[in-house]
Formats: sequence, C-alpha cells, structure tokens
Amino acid sequence: MTDIDARTNTPAPPSPSSELRAAFREAGLNARVTAPDTDAQNPVRITLLNPTDARQLARLIRTGTKRTLKAARTLREICEGYRIDLPGLRVEHGRITLGPIRVDDAARLARLLDAVPQTTGQAGTAADTDTVKALLDHAFPQATGGGTVPVSVRERTPHLLHLGSIDARTARRLIRALQF
Repeated sequence: MTDIDARTNTPAPPSPSSELRAAFREAGLNARVTAPDTDAQNPVRITLLNPTDARQLARLIRTGTKRTLKAARTLREICEGYRIDLPGLRVEHGRITLGPIRVDDAARLARLLDAVPQTTGQAGTAADTDTVKALLDHAFPQATGGGTVPVSVRERTPHLLHLGSIDARTARRLIRALQF
C-alpha cells in the first residue's frame, strides 16, 4: 500500500447499532442493542429499558428536539393571535408539520407575509384556492429568506390548503416575519 492509498482509504462509518450502543453508553443508559453490525439495512432492536432509563431517554430526546418544539409552540401562539387556525400543527420526525388551513386563514397568512392582496374571485371558490396557493408559494420564501413550505390543494377538500412541513430554522424565520 502506498502513502496515497493510505490517505484515500477512509474508514467505513459505524453501523447504526454501534452508533446507538455508543450513544446509550455515553448517556449512561443500560440497554442492550442488537442487530448484525455487518448489515446496515437490518432492524436494530433495543431491549426493554427500566423506568428510570426510559425517563432519561425521553428527556434526552426532548432536549434534542427542544428548539423544534419551542418553535412549533411559538408559531401556534402567533397564529392564534392573528386568528389563523392551524389545527394540524405538530412536530413529526424533527420537522414542524403545519397541516390543513382554511383558504381564508391561508389568505390572511399570505397577507401577513406581504403577499399582494387577492383582487379577484369569491372566497371559497376553486380559483380563490389556487390564487391563495400561488400567493403563499411566492410569499413564504420571501418572508423566510428562501425557506419553502409545500402547499397543495386536494380534490376532496377544496376549501382547505394543505401545508407541508418545515424545519425549525425556517419556522424561526417565519416567526420573525410574523412578529414584525
């Protein structure tokens, strides 16, 4: 092996089970992690945790997601202050899902994000829904410094827009845009 070969060969990343074992050990938690270390596609199993370790694991997870949970709570409070109803706002998989929103609430949100006010169509019509979707598609990235949120209209609920998920960073930018 030459010197160049030694420098270009990078070690393989640790297996998922090895990473989890190390994380449990670093946190002082007693849990046995089982999975073949050679196959990264096999499920990783965690043995039963005692109640104390389970509470500690829950605390560690919440600490790791604290910023996302706080951003979701603040966003919910700001939207409630503007009377914008986001009943599906929740944290899932480390992201904030905004969920369904009535067209009139979505139009209010778009106006708060400095979208050009709607000039045509009656509230609740399909054209209105498409117009509000277009306003949000344009205003959201402008207000959040490039962040985007998927906005969709579904046939079975034409009176609603469905907003996708955003990361905590984009949520904090949205909060700042709505606060001023």
